[in-house]
Amino acid sequence: MICPRTILVLFIPALFSCSSPVKEQADLIVHNGVVYTVDSLFSTVEAFAVKDGKIIATGKSDSILSHFEAKEMIDAGGNAVYPGFIDAHCHFYGYGENLSQCDLVGTTSFDDVIARLQEYAKTHPEGWLIGRGWDQNDWAVKAFPDNKKLDELFPGRPVYLKRIDGHAALASSKALELAKISSSSHIEGGSIGMASEGSFRMPSGKDVPLLNGKLSGIVLDNAKDSIEKVIPAVPKDKIKSFLLAAQKNCLAVGLTTVDDAGLEKKVIDVMDELHESGELKMRVYAMLTDNQENLKYYLEHGPYKTERLNVRAFKFYADGALGSRGACLVDSYTDSAGYQGLLLQKPEYFAKAAIKMQEKGFQMCTHCIGDSAVRLMQLIYHGRWPSRPMKAIYNGDTVILGEPMPSISSKSLDLRWRIEHYQVINKTDIDKIHGIIPSVQPTHATSDMYWAKDRLGAERVKYAYAYKGLLDAAGKVALGTDFPVENINPMYTFYAAVGRRDLQGVPASGYQMENALTRVETLRGMTIWAAYANFEEKEKGSLETGKFADFVILDKDIMKIGIDLVPSVKVLSTFVNGEKVFDAVHQKIP
Repeated sequence: MICPRTILVLFIPALFSCSSPVKEQADLIVHNGVVYTVDSLFSTVEAFAVKDGKIIATGKSDSILSHFEAKEMIDAGGNAVYPGFIDAHCHFYGYGENLSQCDLVGTTSFDDVIARLQEYAKTHPEGWLIGRGWDQNDWAVKAFPDNKKLDELFPGRPVYLKRIDGHAALASSKALELAKISSSSHIEGGSIGMASEGSFRMPSGKDVPLLNGKLSGIVLDNAKDSIEKVIPAVPKDKIKSFLLAAQKNCLAVGLTTVDDAGLEKKVIDVMDELHESGELKMRVYAMLTDNQENLKYYLEHGPYKTERLNVRAFKFYADGALGSRGACLVDSYTDSAGYQGLLLQKPEYFAKAAIKMQEKGFQMCTHCIGDSAVRLMQLIYHGRWPSRPMKAIYNGDTVILGEPMPSISSKSLDLRWRIEHYQVINKTDIDKIHGIIPSVQPTHATSDMYWAKDRLGAERVKYAYAYKGLLDAAGKVALGTDFPVENINPMYTFYAAVGRRDLQGVPASGYQMENALTRVETLRGMTIWAAYANFEEKEKGSLETGKFADFVILDKDIMKIGIDLVPSVKVLSTFVNGEKVFDAVHQKIP
């Protein structure tokens, strides 16, 4: 016979168990927030739970708190929570490297450049003097500078100063000498400036009239690359420090994935090591530079992917930049009659590369600024040559493309090939975008708007920076910054895409507002569409069950506040894989 007291003792735990079910264990719970999931319905929730770096549930705060418990609890305090921002086109390693060089961004004249360089040289007395960021379009005198002052101040010393776009540079005579560049040099896909009022030796070898045949020090595109090849290689410990310096600033502005557009194998190897050691938290989608070392190794070994590193794309350059007149245009520059820019390689080079990319399973990402470059790559991406003559510039001559080429793509293949920048497009080519992902940078529009019309003319500029038109034609756009060409802050991307104004609020009515994106489109472009462009939409880009817990908490809701307030929005905290990697309370935002 069982004692009644025993029955009572047994019943109490059973009753307690029924009234208080055991909660599922999570590592992290975020609640009391306005969580923009950026799922297919663009729904919002209040909370989510994280385990092993991935989201395991989303919903209302009461529901999540009643079903889960975790050691780490975050009360979002009603603040907005977004998927971690993805910069779909940037130069992450290059940005870190630039942090150690002379900063020439925002210089107002060449005298200002010289002053900054002299100050920098005080702490860098030996070796190459390297800087980046000048833009003659921002100066009262808008002509390219020459290297006379560099040679006077730093005699016998190699000096190399890259323009803001990275497609032009000013080099001292010593730097030109080391690169074996002379007035008789011919560099395919590049231009050499001569000391006659900023004139250039054209890629075809056709010269404008010269005063004395002396090099000005200005080099464009492939001529610039000739100098970079003789700059001493960066040692491994420096590569590591550059990557970690870049990470610190990028995490502070809410970036959790960066698409690095143009990397060498040696840098990727260091990234991989730093990911494995846990020092590098940032996820990286790597576009390989199309040099012989990369092509030989990766075409033999194929794509490479870890949880935080994805190496499956090659970056090609069809042309240069509009600001330095290196973009390849169908018709002449409005402010440089008879000059149409240049292609950096023969058209056949890109066609053969496209076939090889498909064969080896790599995504092809091609830099295209001018409408001629865009037209060429659209045709190649679609596996065909034009049926009628097409204007394209190579070595200063018109190339007639008419021969059929082998089919590149099959309708059944999901190539997701990208055109990077898509900056100027001919109005007759917009309907030929289908199947191509436009990877664009909204702050380029608000930086270039002051002089773009001078380059392109009133009619042609209507089809430049046409992000809404690209979205309507392609169905998706991947948004980035191209930093360090532009600022790393994704809030500036959001502001420029929606408001089409620069940080001074100009123009008040917005620049070519017919091509503004909505807030929803912009957030998608910075998250899920950018992930799609990387073949990563099933693992990141939205806050949904099964995806990485990469997210950011902001101090204001960019989906609701006045658009002019967006540039001042600050990141409160950034998380990668459910780990807090930036906290505004303890770390300074750059």
